[in-house]
Amino acid sequence: MNRRKFIKTGVAAGISSTGLGWLAGCTTGSELFHISLAQWSLHRSIREGVVDPLEFAMIARDKFGLEGIEYVNQFYTGKAGNQSYLQEMKNRADSVGVRSLLIMCDNEGRIGDPDETARIKAVENHYKWVDAAAFLGCHSIRVNAASEGTYEEQMALAADGLSRLCSYGDQNGINVIVENHGGLSSNGAWLTGVMKKVNNPRCGTLPDFGNFRITENQQYDRYQGVEEMMPYAKAVSAKSYDFDDQGNETTIDYLRMLRVVLKAGYRGFTGIEYEGDRLSEMDGIAATKSLLIRVREKLAEEFKT
Repeated sequence: MNRRKFIKTGVAAGISSTGLGWLAGCTTGSELFHISLAQWSLHRSIREGVVDPLEFAMIARDKFGLEGIEYVNQFYTGKAGNQSYLQEMKNRADSVGVRSLLIMCDNEGRIGDPDETARIKAVENHYKWVDAAAFLGCHSIRVNAASEGTYEEQMALAADGLSRLCSYGDQNGINVIVENHGGLSSNGAWLTGVMKKVNNPRCGTLPDFGNFRITENQQYDRYQGVEEMMPYAKAVSAKSYDFDDQGNETTIDYLRMLRVVLKAGYRGFTGIEYEGDRLSEMDGIAATKSLLIRVREKLAEEFKT
């Protein structure tokens, strides 16, 4: 399927599996939070060449009625310093009225590497994405707090790397936020400890509803983890994998999870990050959006101001 056909038929595919509710946009309910789209939701289509990364903003707005987008650096390798390409990205987002929120950064080294030279190199590898985020009008880059050593050693090393990167981010007005993304970063208490050590308003978290596997045999409680990370949250990732006949996520209680998010006082964007393989990417995004809107409406009375 070519790109044009993919985009054209994606709407029909979404309607067939999830109904018309997802076409309503983000204007219902109490607007307790706005809904954005994480580019990883389209990772298969992008990698297979079905979708051009430059079409991301248009897909988010025209096909899903969403008002914010979260880029993934892996889809822009070699483009971070390309001003003409970045300008095209910015123009396309602006033309459809979509806000560029953040860039998710991977494969740039370990922020908490025990080797100081490697750690500094990893920090400096992120500078280009800080610059790109500032150019695009984002508020943050999302990084990983990977490290090695004991619990306390990794906390100190990650805090050191994050502190260095936050200093550069501050020069550009860009936050540095950490996602629970495996290893000790999926331990909410550990990541909260890192935030306290960094003690910089530029440093925060991006709680993801689904990434709580610390090791192959160790899983952290997702609701506890999100609750622990929320005081430092500058973005939230609504991970989804699959849905039952009632449209509920099969592994994550969205009503419970979003109640945790809202109780913390968070009222920013919540990003759809569909990662399943039973539904198509378009259908999975649509189903996640429908669920977020339905839960937002259920919680409207409880959290009205």
